Order: sequence, then structure tokens, then C-alpha cells
Amino acid sequence: MASRSDPLTNRTLFTRLSQATARWAGKPQTFAVAVSAIVIWGLSGPFFGFNDTWQLVINTSTTIITFLMVFIIQNSQNRDTAAMQIKLDELLAKVEGARQELMDLEELDEEKIEGIRKEFEKRARAAREGRPLAEEKA
Repeated sequence: MASRSDPLTNRTLFTRLSQATARWAGKPQTFAVAVSAIVIWGLSGPFFGFNDTWQLVINTSTTIITFLMVFIIQNSQNRDTAAMQIKLDELLAKVEGARQELMDLEELDEEKIEGIRKEFEKRARAAREGRPLAEEKA
């Protein structure tokens, strides 16, 4: 039985809905249903005389679905990214010698992140060449 502090039972309705929708949308069966719907729509064209209403049905339905899925995907991406950042921060906090000032990089400006990225590129290049970082030329 789940306790009251169980994070899975304390999720908002939107979170539960977006997670369920994201899981459902990512299944091969969902893709097959979508392809089937388009094939059925295409095959119904001669019956409706390929008229404007026939075209409007697919255009409107796909636009609405796409519009809503953008928010579902972004919500899922935001949650996944936040969870991954917390896990990485935990590792940085526990690994001896790790630079804990890197724990909030996602909050820095692009310029600062780019400077740190270049620093790590220099370290990687020096390591691949088998020489200490001090020999690296700016």
C-alpha cells in the first residue's frame, strides 16, 4: 500500500494525464492507429469527392492533435530533464573530487556554459593526447 508521501500518489491530474498520454503516444500500436486513420481518410476521398470539407477534417484534426501534443511532450521533457539534473547533482555531491559548482549549470547563461564546455574540451583533448592540461595552449 502506498504511503501518503509516495510521490506517485501525489502527482497532479495534469502530470498523470500527460505521463499516460506520453506513454500511449509512444507505442507502435498508436502509430499503427494513426497510419490506419490516414489511410481510411485517403480511401474515403472518392466517396466525398475530395471536397474541401473532406480535406478540412484531416487538416483540423491533425492540427489540434499536434498542438496538444506539443504541450504533452514539453511537459514530459521538462520532468525528465529535471529528474536527470537531480540525479546528476546527487552524483556530483557524492563523488570525491567532483566540482560541486557544476551542479546548477542549467541555470547559467549560455556564455558561461560555453566557457565551461570549452574548458572540458581542452581537458578531453589533453587526455586524448596523453599530456597534462597545463601544456594545453589557449
